Amino acid sequence: MNMCFNKKTIISFILSGLVLSGLSGCASFSNEQEELVADNVVNAASQYTLMVKAADENGGKLPGYTNAKGEVVYINPADWRSGFFPGSLWYLYKLSNDEKWKSLAEKYTGKLEEIQYLTNHHDVGFMIGCSYLNGLRFAGIKEYAPVIVQTAKSLSTRFRPNAGVIQSWDVIGGWQSKRGWECPVIIDNMMNLELLFEATALSCDSTYYNIAVSHADRTLENHFRNDNSCYHVVDYDLENGTVRSRQTAQGYADESAWARGQAWAIYGYTMCYRYTHNPEYLKQACNVYEFIFTHKNLPQDLIPYWDFDALNIPKEPRDVSAASVIASALYELYTYAPEQKYKETADRIVQTLSTPAYRAEVGTNGNFILMHSVGSIPHNAEIDVPLNYADYYFLEALARKSEK
Repeated sequence: MNMCFNKKTIISFILSGLVLSGLSGCASFSNEQEELVADNVVNAASQYTLMVKAADENGGKLPGYTNAKGEVVYINPADWRSGFFPGSLWYLYKLSNDEKWKSLAEKYTGKLEEIQYLTNHHDVGFMIGCSYLNGLRFAGIKEYAPVIVQTAKSLSTRFRPNAGVIQSWDVIGGWQSKRGWECPVIIDNMMNLELLFEATALSCDSTYYNIAVSHADRTLENHFRNDNSCYHVVDYDLENGTVRSRQTAQGYADESAWARGQAWAIYGYTMCYRYTHNPEYLKQACNVYEFIFTHKNLPQDLIPYWDFDALNIPKEPRDVSAASVIASALYELYTYAPEQKYKETADRIVQTLSTPAYRAEVGTNGNFILMHSVGSIPHNAEIDVPLNYADYYFLEALARKSEK
């Protein structure tokens, strides 16, 4: 099979997967929805064929985003976003069953091998989870298992027992040192717990599982407001574990609802329910859904502004990365809380992201799939540009959609 697929081939593959999983008689999604997935896979394969070519021409570097001039910015393996590009290649393999994507995914995954020993920040869960863990899941590469366990061991060095949390950022040096924090924990950190749960399953060492549960419990206790929106940063006292402050780093204000933070929250607690079956986690994911999708500032097309409380709505930038994360989370949430609204909302987001308003034409946008994401407006970084993690969660959402 060539890298450039036709829709008929993709639909045939999707349907064959449904037959094998015993779902063929369920009419899981309409022909229109099948066509939507197929069209997106064709588009993604075309874009990423060009992206891989450009990356190879740049020494096999990892595409991260584009700058204000539209030029691709390549990132090094130690960057927190490094796992998303190989992760997208893994999802293209899963969606297409083309061995060429598998080979490319293995090639770019291998560039992250040394990350398993990184201990100076929490994002190793993103980095190794999207790359090595997906390779283990989708291709059964057993050699990836020790890397996953070692990464979990490295991440565990950031666990602070008195507070019961994994410290997100170090506070010596960098902009974080200027905020007066002692043990900052960001809502993003929920996403790294998946690696810990998987490490326990692979190693039979419950240490990783227990750390993940402790962190999820403390975050549930301290990160959420009465309306079920979440703070971005909660700072803990390292000695007695009390909360020192609740603030933001990438949102509009300390008391505002940063859009991607809400996305990390709904995704993180849905994922934690997968491993623990703790009903409180599932309840919180559903609560976050209600906050997002009843908010007065959510646009009709369901692609949120970068912060729900940003000052100049409706003139504020949208954040497609938040929408992609939410869509992917909702497909999984529907598995555990089978209310049709979760799937229908995810379908609407995917449909919107598939339109020319958000999906780039082949050969444009630095060869990223989606346009109009936001990294961090307070840091004046990556504003209204494509981001590799927006693509990653969009492809994951497509894979999950094809299974519903």
